Amino acid sequence: MCGTDTATGGRVIKNSTVPPPCNHNPPVSESTENGTRSVVNNLSSEIPLNLDHGDPRMFESYWKKVGDRCKFTIEGHESLSYFANPKNLCWFLEPKLEEEIKKLHKMVGNVKVEEEEDQFIIVGNGSSQLIQAAFYALSPLDDSNPINVVSAAPYYSCYPEMADLLKSGLYKWGGDAHSFNDKEEPFIEMVTSPNNPSGVIREPVVNGGGAKGKVIYDLAYYWPQYTPITAKLDHDLMLFTVSKCTGHAGSRIGWAIVKDKEVAKRMIKFMEISTIGVAKESQLRAAKLLGVISDSCSNVWSPNFESFFEYGHLVLKERWEKLREVVKKNPLLSLQKYPLQYCHFFGDFSESHPAFAWMNCKNGSKDLEKILRGNKILVRSGRRFGTDPNYVRISMVCKEEEFNLFLQRLSTIKEISD
Repeated sequence: MCGTDTATGGRVIKNSTVPPPCNHNPPVSESTENGTRSVVNNLSSEIPLNLDHGDPRMFESYWKKVGDRCKFTIEGHESLSYFANPKNLCWFLEPKLEEEIKKLHKMVGNVKVEEEEDQFIIVGNGSSQLIQAAFYALSPLDDSNPINVVSAAPYYSCYPEMADLLKSGLYKWGGDAHSFNDKEEPFIEMVTSPNNPSGVIREPVVNGGGAKGKVIYDLAYYWPQYTPITAKLDHDLMLFTVSKCTGHAGSRIGWAIVKDKEVAKRMIKFMEISTIGVAKESQLRAAKLLGVISDSCSNVWSPNFESFFEYGHLVLKERWEKLREVVKKNPLLSLQKYPLQYCHFFGDFSESHPAFAWMNCKNGSKDLEKILRGNKILVRSGRRFGTDPNYVRISMVCKEEEFNLFLQRLSTIKEISD
C-alpha cells in the first residue's frame, strides 16, 4: 500500500557460444497459439538460459495488469510532419513526451527539473543514439586529434564499441578512467550511476580535468526499483532511457537533459543528420507509459493498485534475496554488496537491487563465464567490462520462469573447476 510523501513528492511504503557484444539475443521461449510457452517448464531441456543481455521481460506481468490504460490511437492523418514543436530547440520532441518526462522526474525526485531556458530535453532513439550524439557534441572543434572517451572499470561493455565503431576523427576509446589521471589530454568521462554492471553509485574518477574534461552521466538505472533515490541530481549532461525506466526496450526511446545550449544544439544536429529526429509513434507511446506510471504512483486509479516502482522494487528485492541464499550455500561464489540508504521516494531505508548481478568466483584464477556456460547459463564475462574473467554480469530482469530456472541451475554447481 502506498501513500504520498508530501515533502519529497515521492511514494512511501507503509508497513553454446558466447553472444556477440551488445547483442540482444532472443529470450529462451517459444510462441504458441495460446501465447508464450517458456522452455523453463522443461527442466531437462538442454537449451542454454540466456542471461547475457538485459532484456526487461520482468515487467510484462505488471503491464498486463494495467490493461487498457496504456492504449492510445493514432489516426491516419496524424503525425505526418517531421516537426513536433518548431518552437522548441529540439523540434522533433513531442510536447506530450516532454511534459510526462518532467512530471515523472518531479514525482520521483531523482533529477532537478529546471525551467526551459535553463535546461533542454532531447529525445533520441534509445540512450545509445544519445551517447553518440553527446560524444559528437562534446568533441573539440579545433583539435586535430580525437578526444579520449574513458570510463572507470568495470564499465558498460558497449562503451568501447560506441566510441570506436565509426573510427571517428573526433573521438576514440581511451580505456579505464583510473589510468587517465596522469595524462594531460582532453577527455570525455562516462559515469554510469548506478553502474552497469556492478550496480554501485558512481562519481567521476579523473582528477584535475578542469576545462579539458567533460562528463556524461548515464543514469539509465537511477530509478526507485533499482536503487534508493538519495538526491535530486543536477549535472550538465544526463541520460535516461524508457527501456530501463518502464521496461519497454522495444520502443527505443531515450532522453537527455542538457544545461549548455550549444551542447544541446550540437546533439540535436547529430540527431537531425543521422535520423531526422525520432518516430512520433514511439514518443507518444512512451509519453503514455510514463503518464501511466505517474498515475499508478498517485493513486489515480485505486488506492489498492500497486504503483509501478513499488512493483519493480518488490520483485527485484525478492529475486536478490533468493539469489543471495543460493550463493551463500556455495563457498566459492560471491556477490556485490550494497549499503543501506534512505530513499526519499519510498520514505524508507533500503539496499540497491540492481538490474544485473555482479558475481565473482572467490578463486580469482577461474573463468566464471566459461564455468556457467558449461552449466547452460549464458552470462557476460568480466573481460568485456574491462576487468577480470572471474567476474560475470547476470541479468536479473528476465521473466520469472527463467529466473527460477537460473536459480535451479546455479544451485546444482557444487564445484568450481574449469
